[in-house]
Amino acid sequence: MLHFFINTGIKDTAYYWSELSRFIFKYCEMRKVCDTLDSIDIGGGFPIKTSLTFHYDYKYMIEQIVENIKWICEKNNVPVPNIFTEFGSFTVGESGAVLYSMVDQKLQNDKELWYMIDGSFITHLPDVWGLNQKYILLSVNKWDDPYHKVNIGGLTCDSHDYYNSEAHTGEVFLPMITDEEPLYIGFFHTGAYQESLGGYGGIQHCLIPAPKHVLIHRNEDGEITTELFAEEQTSASMMTLLGYQNEQVIKQ
Repeated sequence: MLHFFINTGIKDTAYYWSELSRFIFKYCEMRKVCDTLDSIDIGGGFPIKTSLTFHYDYKYMIEQIVENIKWICEKNNVPVPNIFTEFGSFTVGESGAVLYSMVDQKLQNDKELWYMIDGSFITHLPDVWGLNQKYILLSVNKWDDPYHKVNIGGLTCDSHDYYNSEAHTGEVFLPMITDEEPLYIGFFHTGAYQESLGGYGGIQHCLIPAPKHVLIHRNEDGEITTELFAEEQTSASMMTLLGYQNEQVIKQ
């Protein structure tokens, strides 16, 4: 098997088609001297929906990739290989979401309005911090309330623990916070990479606890049920991992 991976992912650009063609020509060259080489593995997979306006013609791209492989192989009199894929984000990205409540708001520099979440982007969504990854961001409640432009900050003291339009391309608008009802927001399609980067049940940045994990099931009739997978990480469990022992930890 010969592996092909490109960091940009599969995109309908001259760069992608050029790199894919170079790879297939290399496969043909190697196949002529190694007749046991019969498969290719295409990585750097499909993009997933990161905004409500996202559109991508998956069928067209699949057809074009297969046609390119077939044409180059026939041109070089080489058998068409078995095609394997590693579309990790595309496969599991839509399986996860992270929900926050707003604990407070503050006005900075008399013009920047900040909403503060009950968690941390560095802990719960490390791609937001490390890669400026954009996710579908929606208010969970208060949909009919007035909206305004905001910046969103995490609870840590780290200056990179934030989410706003400057870093993540796109204005961030959320309902106004009032005393009558708390505001809840959700980041959706977070099912790829986040757990493996942050580590499940380990020690997180600034000792921010891992959030409660809830599994949501929908049956064939459309009925939705929920199942608690894990409670929010406790301070006692984190102290144990760090090697501290006290009466509370010992009792647990």
